[in-house]
Amino acid sequence: MTGGQTVMKYAYYPGCSLHATAKEYDISTKAVCEALGIELEEIPNWVCCGASSAHMTSELLSLALPVSDLVIAKDMGLDTLVCCAACYSRLRVANAQMVSDDGHRAQVNEIVGTEYSGESQVRHLLDVLVHEYGLDALREKVTRELSDLRVVAYYGCLLSRPPEIVAFDDPENPTAMDELAAALGAKALDWPNKTECCGQSLSLTRTDVVLKLCRDILQSACDRGADCIVVACPLCHSNLDMRQAQINRQYQTQFGVPILYFTQLVGLALGLEPKELGMSKHITSPSKLLAAKGLDKRKETA
Repeated sequence: MTGGQTVMKYAYYPGCSLHATAKEYDISTKAVCEALGIELEEIPNWVCCGASSAHMTSELLSLALPVSDLVIAKDMGLDTLVCCAACYSRLRVANAQMVSDDGHRAQVNEIVGTEYSGESQVRHLLDVLVHEYGLDALREKVTRELSDLRVVAYYGCLLSRPPEIVAFDDPENPTAMDELAAALGAKALDWPNKTECCGQSLSLTRTDVVLKLCRDILQSACDRGADCIVVACPLCHSNLDMRQAQINRQYQTQFGVPILYFTQLVGLALGLEPKELGMSKHITSPSKLLAAKGLDKRKETA
């Protein structure tokens, strides 16, 4: 299936972050999908997937929460589209359990009050764009030149691991976001930190560890000559975007590296204006970079 051959429609699960601290991810996702003709129908009355507190306290709760959302998607007759890497992981884990574990399936079905056994497939938007819509079809939609933009793709922990659950990329050397960036015309740089942890789970308890981990990621990106870091996880984004001032004070560095969602990169290539992609909501502003690269205005199609 490619973007030019059939209508693509999904039950959209935004999750908590995309309705709050990562609103720009939600904004850019909807803008890009509209531009590409991908229909999103938000799951009505969705609830938190439980990441990451539920699976640390109750295995049944960690399954029942995402399954309650997947049941609605099943009733909608649609597969589920997710953008948050943490939500994606939890929904995929729940689906795997509901398919393969008879004991847990029975218990969870009793909790949610209906029968469910993994009928709604869970897809990440990155996977859909690269492997379903297709890079060739995406190239045909590009209206803005990105060849002067050097990016590194940061996947973090949850987007490609564990491979038996998430299953659409190499767990140690994922390439989907790199391939996407290259298809859009940007220069995707190779680097060794694409799957290194940013420390999000320690964000409140061991901030010192988080600052060190994020400093290393930012430094590696700068050493490679990257203009920006492209991410697919709102938790990674919050650490790398929000903590640069703290890192600069702690380590006497001068980082000012824009952290963009891959949906924002796609939107820029499609000719959308930065404000249509929520770029004013970043803590580390990308405005100087966008102006320097001529990406700060809407690019109208011919």
